[in-house]
Amino acid sequence: MTSFTIEIDGRPVQARPGDTVLELARGQGIDIPTLCHDPRLEPAGCCRSCLVEIEGQRRLQPACTWKATPGLKVSTRSERIERHRRVLMSLYLADHPVDADGRPPESPDGNALRHLTEGMPLLDLDRIDSPRAGRPDDDNPYIRFDPARCILCARCTRYCDEVEAVNAIALTERGGATTIGTIGMTGLLHTSCELCGGCIDTCPTGALSEKKNADLDLAAAEVTRTTCNFCGVGCQVDLHVLDGRVVRVTSPPPGTTVNDGNLCVKGRFAFDFIHSEDRLTEPLVRGEDGRLHPTTWQDAIEKTAAGLLGVKRRHGPGSLGFISSSRCTGEENYLVQKLARAAFGTNDCHQCAAT
Repeated sequence: MTSFTIEIDGRPVQARPGDTVLELARGQGIDIPTLCHDPRLEPAGCCRSCLVEIEGQRRLQPACTWKATPGLKVSTRSERIERHRRVLMSLYLADHPVDADGRPPESPDGNALRHLTEGMPLLDLDRIDSPRAGRPDDDNPYIRFDPARCILCARCTRYCDEVEAVNAIALTERGGATTIGTIGMTGLLHTSCELCGGCIDTCPTGALSEKKNADLDLAAAEVTRTTCNFCGVGCQVDLHVLDGRVVRVTSPPPGTTVNDGNLCVKGRFAFDFIHSEDRLTEPLVRGEDGRLHPTTWQDAIEKTAAGLLGVKRRHGPGSLGFISSSRCTGEENYLVQKLARAAFGTNDCHQCAAT
């Protein structure tokens, strides 16, 4: 692809066809505020936070959707831009819950609106009470929606459409009553929602949040990155640990790991098993009394091998079957089929992900 040069804030920047002003600016460490932008989604330009001056354009233009062309000149800082952002943020806050300091309330994932208004001189506008409907009777166990915090950036609905392709939620109603709705305003359990929690992850204001452990001080938790153990894809997850217990699981930022900031319902919400009292913590073998008794790994492996070899000797290798788990890595599943074929002489091996 042929590259060309544009100018951002007087700085020459190399660009290629299809690059947006926002991408190029951030690549140069130039901060342009956004609310509706998510790198996993097609740019929408609906929040108007990223407006910049383009030479030759009468109006301010959204950096997230404006494509670079040879010779383009962009200004991301000017008195006109700052005035626009100040008025825009003031309008947002007039229709948003605020704390005693007049700023938007925090959430476990942060509130981008609060961050963008820090230190900004705002206009003293009258408060607005938009009649946006919520879903208070939604009995799904994981996702809560607070319509008062919603800024209608549509990141959640676009994520549900473009990434998950399930279209469980959408912008409904019109004007000041516009809200994030479902078919018939039913609960998520009665829609095509997969409860992946991606809408929570992409929401910039905390309008969508987790129900699990919402009463805990999640900001005090220690975060450790690890690999999800629910399948062999290798998704990276961040475990939030409070008082020695995992209380939350989130995904790393988009573009940083193999899962690009995405998780399924199991990876994000099914962590209760970690501290379950029913978990096995040591190998067990059945004794002559018919009961299971704790033993060592060496003893358990030896007894397993002896039992399998005994079946093979009495009934032939065709009487044995091996099945491996999609929770294992590709290398581990390869070893299971090699064990079946090379050690026990049977081709009767299967993988649960194939069903």
